[in-house]
Amino acid sequence: MWFVRTRCQSRIICKEGGLASCANCLYTSWEPDWASVTLGVFVCQGCSLLHRGIPHISRVKSVQQETWDASEVELMAAMGNEPAKAKYEQKVPAFYYRPKHTDCKLLREQWIRARYERNEFEFIEKQEPYSAGYREGFLWKRGRDNGQFLSRKFILSEREGALKYFNKQDARDPKAVMKIETLNATFQPAKIGNPYGLQITYLRDNSTRNIFVYHSDSKEMVDWFNAIRAARFHYLQVAFPGASDEELVPKLTRSFMKEGFMEKTGPKHTEGFKKRWFTMDDRRLMYFKDPLDAYARGEVFIGSKENSYTVLPGLPPSTQGYHWNHGITIVTPDRKFLFACETEAEQRDWIAAFQRVINRPMRPQEYAGKS
Repeated sequence: MWFVRTRCQSRIICKEGGLASCANCLYTSWEPDWASVTLGVFVCQGCSLLHRGIPHISRVKSVQQETWDASEVELMAAMGNEPAKAKYEQKVPAFYYRPKHTDCKLLREQWIRARYERNEFEFIEKQEPYSAGYREGFLWKRGRDNGQFLSRKFILSEREGALKYFNKQDARDPKAVMKIETLNATFQPAKIGNPYGLQITYLRDNSTRNIFVYHSDSKEMVDWFNAIRAARFHYLQVAFPGASDEELVPKLTRSFMKEGFMEKTGPKHTEGFKKRWFTMDDRRLMYFKDPLDAYARGEVFIGSKENSYTVLPGLPPSTQGYHWNHGITIVTPDRKFLFACETEAEQRDWIAAFQRVINRPMRPQEYAGKS
């Protein structure tokens, strides 16, 4: 049961026992920390800070530390998270990304604004920027060679099945055509060095290509992200006509399982270890000289234990050359891959990520992507 302090007495404002979830990011705690006394929802501390950014819509109070008026208690008792969800999320498209408490601030803030400030999920016409099947605009794109961000025209067309960008405003031919079939997008603010930074990946000749973009307007950037998800959703509906929304939604976009620096050596295990940036994208372990490189220097396919893939802590005793102290050996049917981590914690995290993939049986379509 949850209690708040009123000017006259403590009153029960929620009779259900058990866990309490934040109305916005679904963060679960034993007790709610904060509440919007104008919207009638309980939120976590992180989301309470975002609610303070829309003071004309939401006024936040501490559940435990502040005194409440009786009228505020009555509103909370009358509304609450579930009735608020029924009101503010009437028409959320299946493809629209619902952020979790671990997601970046941008996604969580725009979800709150879309829900309460813009009422996008009460009026379908407000969803046109990301649900129309076509989107055109300018994004700042990082140059592959010089690392400078330059304004580039982007066009996303479901009819053409592609996202394209153009180097010149009046160019007739695109610089790149990214098929929706292999498209992925994930926000990477820390990696890109911009709070609205988005990493877009696609396959080109069965190799992963990265592009890094941002826009100065936070809503614009999230609209692009959800437009990509919408395009992917509609593509998958055609590709897998019998699949349910619940089956398709997890396939729309994905965050990388793990990223970070490790050292690696070559196939003979006699070459010196070199520091590389590694990205674990499902079963593809890619390594780059720099985190913002457009192309990987190489990729390692990580299969399943049924296919004789294993991960072991440490390195073979015969390993040569200077390297970080915390080794990892990945055994595949063809060879062993040797890596070294700077800290024991990083070694533990990488091994856990590899083990999750290896423990998962391979799907038939994953054999086609095996390199």
